[in-house]
Amino acid sequence: MTEKIGVYVCHCGSNIAGTVDVADVAKWAAEQLKHRGVVIARDYKFMCSSLGQELIEKDIKELGLTRVVVAACSPHLHEKTFRNACKNAGLNPYLCELVSIREQVSWVHSDKVAATEKSKAIVAGGVERIIWHEPLTPLRVPIHPATLVVGGGIAGIQAALEIADGGTHVYMVEREPSIGGHMAQFDKTFPTLDCSACILTPKMVDVGNHPNITLLTWAEVTHVDGYVGNFQVTIRQKPRYIDTATCTGCGICQEKCPKKVVDEVFEAGLGYRKAVYTPFPQAVPKFPVIDRENCTFFQKGTCKACEKFCPTNAINFNQEETTLQIDVGQIILATGYDLFDARRIPQYGYGRLANVFTSLEFERLTNAAGPTGGKVFLRDGVTVPKSIAIIHCVGSRDKNYNNYCSSICCMQSLKFAHLAHEKTGAEVYNFYIDIRTPAKAYDEFYQRIMEEGTHFIRGRVAEVTDAARNPGEEGKLIIQAEDTLIGKQRRIPVDMVVLSAGLEPRHDAKDVGRMFGLSCSSDGWLIERHPKLDPVATMTDGIYIAGVAQGPKDIPASVAQGAAAAARVMGKIQQKEVAMEPIRATVNQDKCSGCRICNNLCPFSAILFHEDKMVSEVNPALCQGCGTCVAGCPAGAITGTGFSDQQILAQLEGLLLLNVKRLEPEPVPA
Repeated sequence: MTEKIGVYVCHCGSNIAGTVDVADVAKWAAEQLKHRGVVIARDYKFMCSSLGQELIEKDIKELGLTRVVVAACSPHLHEKTFRNACKNAGLNPYLCELVSIREQVSWVHSDKVAATEKSKAIVAGGVERIIWHEPLTPLRVPIHPATLVVGGGIAGIQAALEIADGGTHVYMVEREPSIGGHMAQFDKTFPTLDCSACILTPKMVDVGNHPNITLLTWAEVTHVDGYVGNFQVTIRQKPRYIDTATCTGCGICQEKCPKKVVDEVFEAGLGYRKAVYTPFPQAVPKFPVIDRENCTFFQKGTCKACEKFCPTNAINFNQEETTLQIDVGQIILATGYDLFDARRIPQYGYGRLANVFTSLEFERLTNAAGPTGGKVFLRDGVTVPKSIAIIHCVGSRDKNYNNYCSSICCMQSLKFAHLAHEKTGAEVYNFYIDIRTPAKAYDEFYQRIMEEGTHFIRGRVAEVTDAARNPGEEGKLIIQAEDTLIGKQRRIPVDMVVLSAGLEPRHDAKDVGRMFGLSCSSDGWLIERHPKLDPVATMTDGIYIAGVAQGPKDIPASVAQGAAAAARVMGKIQQKEVAMEPIRATVNQDKCSGCRICNNLCPFSAILFHEDKMVSEVNPALCQGCGTCVAGCPAGAITGTGFSDQQILAQLEGLLLLNVKRLEPEPVPA
């Protein structure tokens, strides 16, 4: 063998060494893989530490190593660490192979002997594979300074402002007529009980007025091409039927419009809006939109009251949908969430029993700008409830619907209890599974609500019914639940029930993920690169996620994540160019049959088809090196850098220990 290979086996404290005899693995590699080029094999307590890296660097320089195999944790965590160590010692960083004996061995086995033998096989596979490695050079591409932020909720707003304040341009796309998201619908925010609009609208105004932000509301992204540093985005701008160049936002068109429509979006079905409307008074931008589905002119060809009274002639019924093409370097997705549909739990009676409300409906009832002016009434619009039940975890922590915790339900329900006391003086009952108040000042808020006299009943509610069993229950809603603290079934009659509904991924989250080249978890949330160490980056370079699009979280966490995504974007912009992994697929055009199977398989749309030559070609800047096309090509015309057939087959031989000299069995005496 001409290669000189160093093998380094990490203890990872007791993470690996507690299950694997790492010293034996290193000794075995030095002895049994010597004929494959292994000249040194060491074990060390923490190979990723400075001392561990210096050990590798020293061996590369003194022993002239040409290849390095590190047996440690997942390549996701420390591949870059060991590549840098090789680079520091003058060795091409792509001549380093990191094999996992933690996630794939010590964390999944308890038999120490079997785990040690499996580790030897994995090390043998790594040694055999790295023999075929070739020196590689990262691809460097320039970064376009503009950024696209998709979603105008609080996470998107924070990200856009951070980037724009840094001096680079931001395009913000929001599908609704105004930015603000769900936070604009709330009355107060926990635990400080700040007026939600009072802290949100200044930021919305900043976005609307910022010279570095192009705000595109009532618009949607329809197509994305390109790669990190050079994305081409197509945006569909829906017609407002309002000329925004001349509209002053005076509101006369809304005032004169004769058509009233139930507002199912912003007012959650509790209030009305006109056919020409802005969702709420502080909307940004201030321009209204005409609801074509409900506008009398579009239905019958008559009316035009808005046009007649508009003082600036801003109404334009001939406006049509347009498309816009923009170039951006990076993208932040802050697409938010949908509220769990409480009708899916029929035993709670929402949609069947009049005085069962969702959490969003209660938010609008308590909001001073809501349909009742902040007064809490039953559905009849006049009766103030004297007793209110709040049911936690509706659609969350329930294997029949969503197994995850929605993160905000406990604090939201405590806030509702406070608002119910404040606005009605009613007896309030909170039905909970567990109270989860882990953030700053949250538990103190919980204690405050208990001191205010709220009743807490621990147990999942079985049913909400209006079937009375005694005179005291007549005309009431009865909560049937088990109180697990006293071990008894209880029936609590109340006037109003509030269902604290959980959070769900956007209904089109998978389509959005597919468009941007991202994956979704089994629950439907967009997947981050690493849940702990890289929660805003994704597996697609240049695309970041922020806010509830990544998973349930409250407003402070959403703001923090929006700022974090912005910091990542700014860091890349300041570098002016980005180094991309050279692990890419290539097509041998002499072997390509032109079947185009790879074109459809590629999840990153990185493969082009040349009609004139009838062959496919991989765009190396778009390719993420996933290998899907390599496996799918029936002609074997595609190879993956770092994952050639020779490398894969060699690794398999190593894993099967076919590269190890086996001892002849001792003859058995006759």
